[in-house]
Amino acid sequence: MKTTYEVQPYPRTRLLMVDGGRLGRQKHLVHGLVEFDITPARAALRQHKTQTGEALSFSAFFLACLGQAIDADRQMHAYRDWRNRLIIFDDVDVNMLFEVEVDGQKTIRPHILRGVNHRSIREIHEEIRAFQKQHQNSQESKFIDGFVRLPGFVRRLFLRSLFSNPQRLKEYYGTVLVTSLGMFGSGSGWGIPVSNHTLQLTLGGICEKPGVVNHQVEVRQYMSVTISFDHDIIDGAPAARFIQRLKKLIEGADSLNLIAKETLENCEPAGNKDGR
Repeated sequence: MKTTYEVQPYPRTRLLMVDGGRLGRQKHLVHGLVEFDITPARAALRQHKTQTGEALSFSAFFLACLGQAIDADRQMHAYRDWRNRLIIFDDVDVNMLFEVEVDGQKTIRPHILRGVNHRSIREIHEEIRAFQKQHQNSQESKFIDGFVRLPGFVRRLFLRSLFSNPQRLKEYYGTVLVTSLGMFGSGSGWGIPVSNHTLQLTLGGICEKPGVVNHQVEVRQYMSVTISFDHDIIDGAPAARFIQRLKKLIEGADSLNLIAKETLENCEPAGNKDGR
């Protein structure tokens, strides 16, 4: 019986994942599987759209909260240099992975959002949308298109050199990696990544299930999140405190205040915004 099959070219952009996976296996990663109750935040985002007509993405909201959580302990996104020193940056640069279409095929492209700890939800949202519309012209896409055409040993030599220089690493890789698996399906679930960053967050599925609020059982929406950190740089106690800060920012009054602030600024007359 004749076997039938189809042959397709291996996408060059996947070579970036191959090289990153080889380096990532050398890190001593610890993974935390957590759930965040995102019911209040999603309700506030819907209310914001009703009041202003502006749709802010949940991803932008999450990144704004992430920036604040890291800002309270910036060692969470530190890198170690070749002289065995920790380099702790002021700006939280988030390297986020997006699915885009290139030459008719779906592929993953990164984009680095700089200084999210100093930016509003709206500013982050607008940059995400701009990248999704014009990803071909982004600095990251141009670099990847040229980088994957280099021979394998040259790519890996460059990456090893890059990972010994935190300043250059921040420029090309950012300081934190965020990837979202939840956009591709529904229901709860966690992803266990291979990471080259000191801190990576993998956003899993979103599901409805019972939760206790004010001693009452209600149907809530929970998002599964994997928080991976390099144990050579971050101990378990600081990582646990970071997770609690992020959880409070996403679930608590602070998150609603962030969205409410965007709503007020959107509704405020232009004269008031200028202080007149």
